Amino acid sequence: MTQPAPQPAQDSASENTLYESRKKLYVRSISGLFTNWRWALVWATQLLYYGLPWVNWNGRQAVLFHLVERKFYIFGWVFWPQDVFFLAILLIISAYALFFFTAIAGRLWCGYACPQTVYTEIFMWIETKIEGDRNKRMKFDKAPMSARKLGLKSAKYAVWALVSLWTGFTFVAYFTPLSELVSSTMTFSFGPWEIFWILFYGGFTYMFAGVMREQVCKYMCPYARFQGVMFDPDTLVITYDQERGEPRGTRKKGVVPSEVGKGDCVDCGICVQVCPTGIDIRNGLQYECIGCAACVDACDQVMDKMNYPRGLIRYSTENALRKHWGRKEIVSHVMRPRTLIYGVILALICIAFVWGLATREPLRVDIIRDRGVLAREVEGGLIENVYHLQVMNMSEAARTFEVTVDGMEGIRLGEALDRVEVPSATTQAITVVVQVPPESGQPGTSNPIFFKVKARDNDAVSVNEKSTFLLPR
Repeated sequence: MTQPAPQPAQDSASENTLYESRKKLYVRSISGLFTNWRWALVWATQLLYYGLPWVNWNGRQAVLFHLVERKFYIFGWVFWPQDVFFLAILLIISAYALFFFTAIAGRLWCGYACPQTVYTEIFMWIETKIEGDRNKRMKFDKAPMSARKLGLKSAKYAVWALVSLWTGFTFVAYFTPLSELVSSTMTFSFGPWEIFWILFYGGFTYMFAGVMREQVCKYMCPYARFQGVMFDPDTLVITYDQERGEPRGTRKKGVVPSEVGKGDCVDCGICVQVCPTGIDIRNGLQYECIGCAACVDACDQVMDKMNYPRGLIRYSTENALRKHWGRKEIVSHVMRPRTLIYGVILALICIAFVWGLATREPLRVDIIRDRGVLAREVEGGLIENVYHLQVMNMSEAARTFEVTVDGMEGIRLGEALDRVEVPSATTQAITVVVQVPPESGQPGTSNPIFFKVKARDNDAVSVNEKSTFLLPR
């Protein structure tokens, strides 16, 4: 029998792997229009995130998702579990907004307001302040360990840890009243869930923004993978004008590109150095590009130094590059059928959401007939049913309500309910006895009746709820 020839051993360097070995990025700091916009949004989002739990409203925390009480407080609104409809509408609005803005201008969310981008910017700023700029950090990491290196590294990690823990603490403050958290901090008496979520959220902030960084955008974020289906040739994205820039090459300042047979790109590589995901935009649009426009600011500065026109790297569209459109043509193609449909649907849903909030009833009543006492005859030959009412005062003011009932001839409340006092944002349970003459309805069937609960100080705050009255045979 012929034996198969042995296969030569493969060199480990030539083996194909599923994952690319990570090369640490040393992102270069840059300034410019889009960088300023990005930092403005960093400040805006973080002032909002860290500041909201400290804002008081009507003697309570302005924004609090109180899971224990099963109530969400958002300034003057109080939302109950029954208001899950508004949460569903809000999620639909978020989805359509994602479609709408991505179709117009690509990954604006990723480049300017995504928490991964925001916290990575903050952590890189801390790193730059402690260890120095890009070149210093590269030399610093290559240098042997020393007391100075250990001290600076420890200081950086300590500041990262403090920011992460404060971020986790703030996150928990949206679900547990801040006053309770501050008191627990003073006495070191956090509950198990509070300490878990502070460490969990803070730990992932540290890991994502300090350690993994671009790996999250490249391998973990699903948005990077399905963004392609939301783009079209008229979507604004970061583009490199290859026709103008190629062939690239170095030259002295002030040299006219055509005189040396080259394009405007001087092949300085700064656009790659400032990229937070480490890509080369000159290779075309890539899924790793988060649309932060750092490369636009960097390239514009180089063009200024070379006395070349700005815009070698810029926001543009595929059609604009191919057809040499100007700004007017680009803008005119933004409002195309796809974006119009998204925009109209988004506007209608937002209007419905605002209308729903504006017309939301500040009173809700749930009625359950006592099934333990179906029907009974009482003094005077009247038939009596017992009901349990849950009166929910959904406003921020304490109110007094009165209850009446109708729907059957001779119906009355067995016990007078002159007033039902319900504190603000509270549910009050009451038991109501209803009596009717036996001849006023159909025996052996459920007869419809209606409860009316009305606020004494405002007739417009009232609810009519249907229930049934059971008459025995």
